[in-house]
Amino acid sequence: MLHPLLYEINTRCWLRDLSDDAGHAITLENVPDAEFIKWQQLGFTHIWLMGVWTSGSRARAQALKSPGLAQAFSEALPGWTESDVAASPYAISAYQVPASLGGEQGLKRFRRKLRDAGLKLLLDFVPNHLGLDHPWLNDRPELFVQAPKPAADTFTQTTANGLKYLAHGKDPYCPAWNDTVQLDYRRSETRAAMSVVLQGVAELCDGVRCDMAMLLLNEVFANTWKQFPSLEPEPKTEFWSDAITAVRRGHAGFLFLAEVYWGLESRLQSLGFDYTYDKTLYDRMVSGEPGAVQRHLLGLAPGLLAGSAHFLENHDEPRIASLLAVAAHRAAALLILGLPGMRFLHEGQLCGFRRRLPVQLARRMREEGNSEIGKMYNKLLAAIHRSAIGQGTPTLLVPNQAWSDNPTGQHFILIQWTGSATSFDLVVVNLAPHHSQCYAPLKLPAGVTTWWTLKDLLGEDRFVRNNDDLNRQGLYLDLPAHGAQILHFEPMAGGA
Repeated sequence: MLHPLLYEINTRCWLRDLSDDAGHAITLENVPDAEFIKWQQLGFTHIWLMGVWTSGSRARAQALKSPGLAQAFSEALPGWTESDVAASPYAISAYQVPASLGGEQGLKRFRRKLRDAGLKLLLDFVPNHLGLDHPWLNDRPELFVQAPKPAADTFTQTTANGLKYLAHGKDPYCPAWNDTVQLDYRRSETRAAMSVVLQGVAELCDGVRCDMAMLLLNEVFANTWKQFPSLEPEPKTEFWSDAITAVRRGHAGFLFLAEVYWGLESRLQSLGFDYTYDKTLYDRMVSGEPGAVQRHLLGLAPGLLAGSAHFLENHDEPRIASLLAVAAHRAAALLILGLPGMRFLHEGQLCGFRRRLPVQLARRMREEGNSEIGKMYNKLLAAIHRSAIGQGTPTLLVPNQAWSDNPTGQHFILIQWTGSATSFDLVVVNLAPHHSQCYAPLKLPAGVTTWWTLKDLLGEDRFVRNNDDLNRQGLYLDLPAHGAQILHFEPMAGGA
């Protein structure tokens, strides 16, 4: 089983940067070959073009008059002007690629070039809401959550059938997104319409990242919108199981990635999602809780872990280089890259960028980056490419105490990847800010050798270990603060 390595790109800003560097317009139609070569060499399997769909002026106006966004714009892009601001890519007015980004033909050519490089394409699907500029507000207002009179989080919309009070999109724990309108998933007509939209998106890519996917679950939706009347009985099936099944009838192997929180990851995987965000892992890593990280990972069922998307940053989170020092960053990076499931990196992360960009900005500041972090990621990805990580059979190991009154084993994450009958790799991460020790209870192939040679693919260290000792005690590990290794095990020549 191949465990995907995903790269998220801010499409509007990336194309703007490429155009500035080239001195002429670069769209999806004419992306330089060097970009595809770079992604291929780094080992990516999937490229997520975040923000390719059309948005409109009404949603953009909401972004421009938001004081909170204005402050965020100033922090990310000092001296910004209104021309630098677009509508949020999550306030979609049409699932069409605008001409400024290359149009549908440009997207198709980009996808062909990805395929030629052995890569696949992910695009956004935003199921919960649409942008204020979408034609359905006028043409099909019955698809949206409505109130009989003015109410909180609603706005007035003049339609062919008179004045309507439509709800803005929201989740139950945050203020409403006032550049959007909320789709009503209690209505069968809404479900059918959005299933058709999803099937249209599936014609253009190899997978979708589904925004705030848990909001569509029947129980969640009913609770969020219980103050607004529904004209239909509660649905008997879940939207996701129906829609995913419909897509896969025509697109076998199509990938579904869910942005999901609130402990609902396994529920969405059971409905057909291949991968779900593991925000719990992210939160515990950035808060510096190594024991909690180990307990979380060891507490996940193997199937749930293999269906998790592991990340250190994305467009919703702060830049990881602004939160972790380089040594801690290196350990955390090897952890998310060394786990089974989807490994998920973000544009700029590999350079150590520190400025988080609001998604409404269509231009970004050029950052110098951090050369030490750049070299770190190049070394990590090159070593992983030479190993069984992401391609072999993974086993999350439970560290054993090094000695009776030493609790530091709880700070280790150990993942064994078996790639052949005679060799394997061990990912070793000490998340603690101090030396830690443990024994790794390896799963050794029977009858292969008497002695093993071990090489750290991230360093120069080489060791020789006896098969009987490894079976009896495990591999003794003593790593410095935030230590990280990829140990490659080979049978010693003549040792079988």
